[in-house]
Amino acid sequence: MDDARQTHPFEPIVFSDTQTLILGSFPSIQSVENNFYYAHPRNQFWSILSAITGYPAGNRDQKIWLLKESKLGVWDMIAACVRDNSLDSSLEDEVVNDLPALLERYPSIKRVAFTGRKAEALWKTHFDYMEVETLYLPSPSPAYAAMSLEAKTAQWREILGLDRRIS
Repeated sequence: MDDARQTHPFEPIVFSDTQTLILGSFPSIQSVENNFYYAHPRNQFWSILSAITGYPAGNRDQKIWLLKESKLGVWDMIAACVRDNSLDSSLEDEVVNDLPALLERYPSIKRVAFTGRKAEALWKTHFDYMEVETLYLPSPSPAYAAMSLEAKTAQWREILGLDRRIS
């Protein structure tokens, strides 16, 4: 992709009873091409959530159902930006999404969780005044290889408190 301004291509996935909104920074080039959140084949987002909840996440419908059943929502911090690749470090001239309006529209959302330091930093810069609990989740990105999938899954499970698996 070139350095032209890009606009976020997806609507947020949020339900009337969503309790935790998971925020990334901006969709990867592969996610844009596949028209869905966290669509890079090596991104661990859906694998982690599937492992935590016990729900399948093999296709778009299953992923949306997993979010609904788990009272999760997904969106990104950035509405528009300039970039030349999918790394957060390449994002420039960012315009943030209207998170206050979304949280007002969905008052059931009590927590906001970030899947990367860029998203967390943008929140702190623009919305730190808001009275909502914030959580940091280890990045599911293939670029963050310092932590194993198992370790990320364990931390997400503990942070989100979503273990719905039948034992």
